[in-house]
Amino acid sequence: MTFTLDDLAALIKSRRDDSASNSYTKSLFDAGTPRIAKKFGEEAVEAVIAAMEGDRKAVVSEAADVIYHLLVLLEAQHIPLSDVVAELGRRTGQSGLAEKASRGAGK
Repeated sequence: MTFTLDDLAALIKSRRDDSASNSYTKSLFDAGTPRIAKKFGEEAVEAVIAAMEGDRKAVVSEAADVIYHLLVLLEAQHIPLSDVVAELGRRTGQSGLAEKASRGAGK
């Protein structure tokens, strides 16, 4: 069986009811959105550093951390992964430059 991002999102959602002493994910939920967002940002920076250093193994590891923390952040905001996937699908209907221009300057 193949593990998917949908599987990970479901697992993260199920952790809301766990004990914080048994679940890192639950401890993030208990800490709140600001802490989750901070962890997501920290992991993103670590991924950038690994990429700049050309460390493939570290990039893979940090990318996994980024995706995990992003999915925790989405769950904390009650945003299903399917909403993000739908937005990505919507964007594929036009060129990246046209899509970016449609969002306005500075985004």
